[in-house]
Amino acid sequence: MEETYRHLSIKKLSKSDRPREKLNTLGRHTLSDAELLAIILRSGTRTETAIQLAQRILSEHNNSINSLAKLSVNELRRYRGVGLAKATSIAAVFEIGRRRPLATEEDRVKITSSGTAYEVLKQFLADLPHEEFWILILNRANKVMKKECISKGGITSTVVDSRLICKSAIENNASAIILAHNHPSGQLLPSKEDKTITKRIREALQLFDIALLDHIIVGDQDYYSFADEEEM
Repeated sequence: MEETYRHLSIKKLSKSDRPREKLNTLGRHTLSDAELLAIILRSGTRTETAIQLAQRILSEHNNSINSLAKLSVNELRRYRGVGLAKATSIAAVFEIGRRRPLATEEDRVKITSSGTAYEVLKQFLADLPHEEFWILILNRANKVMKKECISKGGITSTVVDSRLICKSAIENNASAIILAHNHPSGQLLPSKEDKTITKRIREALQLFDIALLDHIIVGDQDYYSFADEEEM
Protein backbone atom coordinates (compact mmCIF):
# COMPACT_ATOMS: atom_id res chain seq x y z
CA MET A 1 0.00 0.00 0.00
CA GLU A 2 1.32 3.41 -0.91
CA GLU A 3 2.37 5.38 2.16
CA THR A 4 0.40 8.55 2.76
CA TYR A 5 2.46 11.59 3.72
CA ARG A 6 1.23 14.57 5.68
CA HIS A 7 2.99 17.92 5.51
CA LEU A 8 3.63 19.23 9.01
CA SER A 9 3.19 22.98 9.15
CA ILE A 10 4.53 25.43 11.71
CA LYS A 11 1.16 27.17 11.44
CA LYS A 12 -0.28 24.31 13.49
CA LEU A 13 1.90 25.33 16.42
CA SER A 14 0.65 27.92 18.88
CA LYS A 15 1.65 31.46 17.91
CA SER A 16 3.99 31.71 20.88
CA ASP A 17 5.92 28.69 19.56
CA ARG A 18 6.26 29.89 15.96
CA PRO A 19 9.80 31.20 15.36
CA ARG A 20 8.83 34.30 13.37
CA GLU A 21 6.14 35.36 15.81
CA LYS A 22 8.41 34.60 18.75
CA LEU A 23 11.16 36.76 17.27
CA ASN A 24 8.77 39.65 16.64
CA THR A 25 7.15 39.56 20.06
CA LEU A 26 9.93 38.41 22.40
CA GLY A 27 13.08 39.39 20.49
CA ARG A 28 15.67 37.47 18.48
CA HIS A 29 17.75 36.64 21.55
CA THR A 30 14.99 34.36 22.86
CA LEU A 31 15.17 31.97 19.90
CA SER A 32 17.17 28.75 19.97
CA ASP A 33 19.67 27.93 17.23
CA ALA A 34 17.13 25.53 15.71
CA GLU A 35 14.43 28.19 15.67
CA LEU A 36 16.72 30.71 13.97
CA LEU A 37 17.71 28.10 11.40
CA ALA A 38 14.03 27.24 10.86
CA ILE A 39 13.33 30.86 9.90
CA ILE A 40 16.02 30.63 7.22
CA LEU A 41 14.69 27.29 5.99
CA ARG A 42 11.11 28.67 5.87
CA SER A 43 9.56 25.21 5.39
CA GLY A 44 10.20 21.60 6.31
CA THR A 45 9.53 18.33 4.53
CA ARG A 46 6.37 16.30 4.05
CA THR A 47 6.99 14.61 7.39
CA GLU A 48 8.58 17.30 9.56
CA THR A 49 8.27 21.00 10.30
CA ALA A 50 10.99 23.51 9.57
CA ILE A 51 11.93 23.39 13.25
CA GLN A 52 12.24 19.61 13.18
CA LEU A 53 14.32 19.80 10.01
CA ALA A 54 16.58 22.39 11.65
CA GLN A 55 16.92 20.21 14.77
CA ARG A 56 17.85 17.21 12.62
CA ILE A 57 20.54 19.14 10.76
CA LEU A 58 22.00 20.60 13.94
CA SER A 59 21.94 17.26 15.77
CA GLU A 60 24.15 15.74 13.08
CA HIS A 61 26.72 18.42 13.88
CA ASN A 62 26.62 18.11 17.67
CA ASN A 63 24.32 21.15 17.78
CA SER A 64 27.29 23.31 16.82
CA ILE A 65 26.67 26.43 14.75
CA ASN A 66 30.41 26.62 14.08
CA SER A 67 30.36 23.15 12.50
CA LEU A 68 27.33 24.02 10.42
CA ALA A 69 28.99 27.21 9.18
CA LYS A 70 31.77 25.15 7.59
CA LEU A 71 29.43 23.29 5.23
CA SER A 72 29.41 24.15 1.55
CA VAL A 73 26.20 24.60 -0.45
CA ASN A 74 26.57 21.10 -1.90
CA GLU A 75 27.11 19.59 1.55
CA LEU A 76 23.99 21.31 2.86
CA ARG A 77 21.97 19.98 -0.06
CA ARG A 78 22.64 16.42 1.05
CA TYR A 79 20.07 16.82 3.80
CA ARG A 80 16.60 15.66 2.91
CA GLY A 81 14.43 18.76 2.71
CA VAL A 82 17.26 21.15 1.81
CA GLY A 83 17.35 22.16 -1.84
CA LEU A 84 19.53 24.66 -3.64
CA ALA A 85 17.52 27.70 -2.51
CA LYS A 86 17.62 26.74 1.19
CA ALA A 87 21.28 25.74 1.09
CA THR A 88 22.21 29.01 -0.61
CA SER A 89 20.24 31.02 1.96
CA ILE A 90 22.01 29.28 4.86
CA ALA A 91 25.45 29.83 3.29
CA ALA A 92 24.63 33.49 2.62
CA VAL A 93 23.57 34.12 6.23
CA PHE A 94 26.82 32.69 7.58
CA GLU A 95 28.85 34.77 5.11
CA ILE A 96 27.03 37.94 6.21
CA GLY A 97 27.94 37.05 9.79
CA ARG A 98 31.60 36.75 8.81
CA ARG A 99 31.59 40.10 7.01
CA ARG A 100 29.76 42.09 9.66
CA PRO A 101 32.87 42.94 11.75
CA LEU A 102 34.60 44.21 8.60
CA ALA A 103 31.75 46.60 7.83
CA THR A 104 32.16 48.34 11.21
CA GLU A 105 35.88 49.08 10.89
CA GLU A 106 36.27 52.85 10.59
CA ASP A 107 40.02 53.01 11.03
CA ARG A 108 42.90 50.68 10.50
CA VAL A 109 43.24 48.24 13.35
CA LYS A 110 46.39 48.59 15.44
CA ILE A 111 47.94 45.27 16.40
CA THR A 112 48.92 45.46 20.05
CA SER A 113 48.94 41.75 20.92
CA SER A 114 48.33 38.29 19.52
CA GLY A 115 44.73 38.64 20.66
CA THR A 116 44.23 41.72 18.49
CA ALA A 117 45.66 39.87 15.51
CA TYR A 118 43.39 36.90 16.17
CA GLU A 119 40.30 39.11 16.27
CA VAL A 120 41.17 40.38 12.80
CA LEU A 121 42.05 36.97 11.37
CA LYS A 122 39.26 34.81 12.78
CA GLN A 123 36.76 36.53 10.47
CA PHE A 124 38.48 34.84 7.55
CA LEU A 125 39.82 31.61 9.02
CA ALA A 126 37.83 30.46 12.04
CA ASP A 127 35.35 28.06 10.44
CA LEU A 128 36.82 27.03 7.11
CA PRO A 129 36.72 23.32 6.14
CA HIS A 130 40.11 23.66 4.40
CA GLU A 131 43.43 25.32 5.18
CA GLU A 132 44.25 28.85 4.06
CA PHE A 133 47.38 30.93 4.63
CA TRP A 134 47.01 34.68 5.19
CA ILE A 135 49.25 37.61 6.04
CA LEU A 136 48.61 40.91 7.79
CA ILE A 137 50.70 43.74 6.37
CA LEU A 138 51.52 46.41 8.95
CA ASN A 139 52.92 49.93 8.82
CA ARG A 140 55.40 51.46 11.28
CA ALA A 141 52.63 52.04 13.80
CA ASN A 142 51.66 48.35 13.61
CA LYS A 143 48.36 49.26 11.96
CA VAL A 144 46.94 46.81 9.42
CA MET A 145 47.30 48.17 5.91
CA LYS A 146 46.21 45.01 4.12
CA LYS A 147 44.90 41.50 4.77
CA GLU A 148 45.82 39.02 2.07
CA CYS A 149 45.17 35.34 1.38
CA ILE A 150 48.39 33.82 0.07
CA SER A 151 47.19 30.27 -0.62
CA LYS A 152 44.33 27.83 -0.22
CA GLY A 153 44.81 24.12 0.31
CA GLY A 154 43.14 20.94 1.44
CA ILE A 155 41.89 19.69 4.79
CA THR A 156 45.35 19.15 6.26
CA SER A 157 47.76 21.49 4.47
CA THR A 158 48.34 24.32 2.04
CA VAL A 159 51.40 25.26 -0.02
CA VAL A 160 53.18 28.42 1.08
CA ASP A 161 55.61 30.26 -1.18
CA SER A 162 57.85 32.60 0.82
CA ARG A 163 58.64 34.55 -2.37
CA LEU A 164 54.99 35.57 -2.75
CA ILE A 165 54.91 36.76 0.85
CA CYS A 166 58.05 38.83 0.43
CA LYS A 167 56.78 40.26 -2.86
CA SER A 168 53.50 41.37 -1.28
CA ALA A 169 55.26 42.84 1.75
CA ILE A 170 57.66 44.86 -0.42
CA GLU A 171 54.98 46.08 -2.83
CA ASN A 172 52.83 47.29 0.06
CA ASN A 173 55.71 49.01 1.88
CA ALA A 174 55.33 46.82 4.94
CA SER A 175 57.32 47.54 8.07
CA ALA A 176 56.21 44.23 9.56
CA ILE A 177 53.88 41.34 8.83
CA ILE A 178 52.02 38.64 10.71
CA LEU A 179 51.54 35.16 9.30
CA ALA A 180 48.38 33.16 9.87
CA HIS A 181 46.79 29.90 8.87
CA ASN A 182 44.00 27.74 10.20
CA HIS A 183 43.80 24.13 11.36
CA PRO A 184 40.36 22.76 10.38
CA SER A 185 40.93 19.80 12.70
CA GLY A 186 40.82 22.13 15.69
CA GLN A 187 44.31 21.04 16.80
CA LEU A 188 46.18 24.28 17.47
CA LEU A 189 49.70 23.05 18.18
CA PRO A 190 52.09 23.83 15.30
CA SER A 191 53.47 21.01 13.20
CA LYS A 192 57.14 20.62 12.37
CA GLU A 193 56.36 22.04 8.93
CA ASP A 194 54.66 25.08 10.51
CA LYS A 195 57.83 25.81 12.45
CA THR A 196 60.04 25.34 9.40
CA ILE A 197 57.90 27.68 7.27
CA THR A 198 57.94 30.34 9.98
CA LYS A 199 61.73 30.25 10.21
CA ARG A 200 62.16 30.32 6.44
CA ILE A 201 59.87 33.32 5.97
CA ARG A 202 61.41 35.21 8.90
CA GLU A 203 64.89 34.81 7.40
CA ALA A 204 63.69 35.85 3.94
CA LEU A 205 62.02 39.01 5.30
CA GLN A 206 65.14 40.00 7.21
CA LEU A 207 66.89 40.58 3.87
CA PHE A 208 64.42 43.42 3.23
CA ASP A 209 64.43 44.78 6.80
CA ILE A 210 60.83 43.65 7.34
CA ALA A 211 59.95 42.20 10.74
CA LEU A 212 57.93 39.05 11.25
CA LEU A 213 56.00 39.76 14.44
CA ASP A 214 54.01 36.56 14.85
CA HIS A 215 52.51 33.46 13.29
CA ILE A 216 48.94 32.78 14.40
CA ILE A 217 47.28 29.38 14.08
CA VAL A 218 43.53 29.96 14.07
CA GLY A 219 40.97 27.51 15.43
CA ASP A 220 37.19 27.78 15.74
CA GLN A 221 37.25 29.31 19.22
CA ASP A 222 40.92 29.85 20.07
CA TYR A 223 44.37 30.40 18.61
CA TYR A 224 48.05 29.63 19.00
CA SER A 225 50.66 32.40 18.88
CA PHE A 226 54.28 31.67 18.02
CA ALA A 227 55.28 34.98 19.63
CA ASP A 228 53.43 34.27 22.88
CA GLU A 229 55.06 30.83 23.07
CA GLU A 230 58.48 32.37 22.35
CA GLU A 231 58.96 30.40 19.16
CA MET A 232 59.80 33.35 16.96
